[in-house]
Amino acid sequence: MPSAIVIGGGLAGLASAAALGSSGFRVEVFEARPFLGGRATSFPLAPADNASELIDNCQHVLLRCCVNLLDFYGRLGVRDQIRFYREFNFIEPGGRVSILRRGVLPAPLHFTGSFLRMRFLGAADKMAIARGLLALRRERARRSDLDRITMLDWLREKRQTPRAIERFWRQVLVSAINEDVNRLAARHGFQVFWLGFLARADAYEMGVPAVPLGELYRAERWQGVGEISLRLRTPVESIDSEGITAGGIRHTADYYVCALPFERLAPLGMASPTFEHSPITGIHLWFDRPVTDLPHATLLDRTMQWMFNKSEGRYLQLVVSASRQLSAKSRQEIIALALEELGEFFPRARQARLEKAQVIKELRATFSAAPGTEELRPGAETSRPDFFLAGDWTRSGWPATMEGAVRSGYLAAEAVMRAAGRPARFLLPDIA
Repeated sequence: MPSAIVIGGGLAGLASAAALGSSGFRVEVFEARPFLGGRATSFPLAPADNASELIDNCQHVLLRCCVNLLDFYGRLGVRDQIRFYREFNFIEPGGRVSILRRGVLPAPLHFTGSFLRMRFLGAADKMAIARGLLALRRERARRSDLDRITMLDWLREKRQTPRAIERFWRQVLVSAINEDVNRLAARHGFQVFWLGFLARADAYEMGVPAVPLGELYRAERWQGVGEISLRLRTPVESIDSEGITAGGIRHTADYYVCALPFERLAPLGMASPTFEHSPITGIHLWFDRPVTDLPHATLLDRTMQWMFNKSEGRYLQLVVSASRQLSAKSRQEIIALALEELGEFFPRARQARLEKAQVIKELRATFSAAPGTEELRPGAETSRPDFFLAGDWTRSGWPATMEGAVRSGYLAAEAVMRAAGRPARFLLPDIA
């Protein structure tokens, strides 16, 4: 039986392990932390308490166009743990809600009815957005400069109104790719809107895990995947041509997949790309009473961008993507800002008492998908015939998302299979 070592238990490493394990490889996964999932995981709110509730480091969601992520969940038997929503709630300060949902028309016209009824956009904004979406559909396969210009450059070229940029384009893209439109390569903005909004009528539906993220990958999920050993709390200390050292012990295999974040490569003596990071901040708030009935909402014109109702309207998680403006703020300052803004959208929050709060800053959440970055992303294969790379920062065909991470893991597994003389296909094609 061929063997493989996977270094890193984030989504990229887990996807690679699942693909190889299901193909008859004996796989060992080495993860430094006591849990799997990397940046898409959960942990005890009170680590010293065995009965402590689990919270996600940040709310992670997917769309139905994330076909490889859904395939990975299927391999672990947890696809039914993802709850899909067909409505997006846009809330303005003051509490007015506009709902985006598909109608009876086929794609790409499926949003026409609800889009026209959206009250947070004016007639000129809607005309500009419709013109922009038509241009995006027309230009996505024709333009050769989309990795050299920012999405904001393209939006201004298409004469988008300031309100359309702020309340529609930016609101969607910052959350989807964790980067602002003035820093984001246009190619990635095109990809989000084409695959998520235009290509298929149901592709936009948002999946939210119904359990803490860490529950999706717990040890018993792997029993039917193959011969896979999960070695938690076992950081890899060195990598060389003869194998790896982890926990002071030498480990060898026929093939190796390194699925570590790019900033972790240099300390191990490996070449590391010089990408910039983009942070995400998650704010968990527990109130003494329900403050909203909505399952989720995108919040307009303020620092907080998304609200997710985690439990009965009393436990909410707020998310701020590309949150550079919060990096230097203290925990108390961020909580105070969150409460102030939350009261503008949900008046009941003003009367509620905050029972507890948690702020999680992921300063290295993703790489910044800036213009010119794509050509710097390495593929799965390296100069070593037995050593391969995975990670959302590698050349997966997607930006740094959960789908991009799984795609990279599948691509690395395909490269291993080729090297072993057993070609196989794991990567599913995009929906369009």
